[in-house]
Amino acid sequence: MAVTRALDLFDAYVNDKLPKDEGYIISSFFNTNTAYSIYEIVSYSGVKTIYLNDTGLTFQTNGNKLHVLVEPASYPSKAVEPFVRPEREQIPLRFSELEIITAKNQSKIMISKEPMMSFSSFTILKPTGVNFALVFYRLPDLYTSLAVFFEKTLNKEAGIPQADAKKGAQKIAEIVESKMNFKSDFG
Repeated sequence: MAVTRALDLFDAYVNDKLPKDEGYIISSFFNTNTAYSIYEIVSYSGVKTIYLNDTGLTFQTNGNKLHVLVEPASYPSKAVEPFVRPEREQIPLRFSELEIITAKNQSKIMISKEPMMSFSSFTILKPTGVNFALVFYRLPDLYTSLAVFFEKTLNKEAGIPQADAKKGAQKIAEIVESKMNFKSDFG
């Protein structure tokens, strides 16, 4: 039987297959008219409770959130800091807080240098349209799986050339592994 590396978050919730000890959730927010894309990666552990509400799934636990923003070359407000862009195009970060990779086609992949901590609870919004929310299980090849996933979605969904998608995906996986990996301070 094949090992499942990821499932749709809401299907996993309905089927009682959400990991409560630790997991990673990736949500996407695609612009319907352009390749402008936002991804949020949340790592969590030690869940007290999970409940469904009108807007999404709320996890009663701490979480670390990493933002990834893909900006197409044709984006008209390139000079505007991401935290002050229109609501559907913003992430809560400044350029100085982002690793920025410029692709061959002049699109940009912007990745948080540091995750943001959510204390006590966080909510994952229900995806609409082509957006998704996936839960990745903590398996030995987790970071490789995340890199492969992001390479494909950056290339196919966000229009990033293959070599640059691979470079961006590797950087995302590296930051997730080094800054969001559940290593305890006590051993």
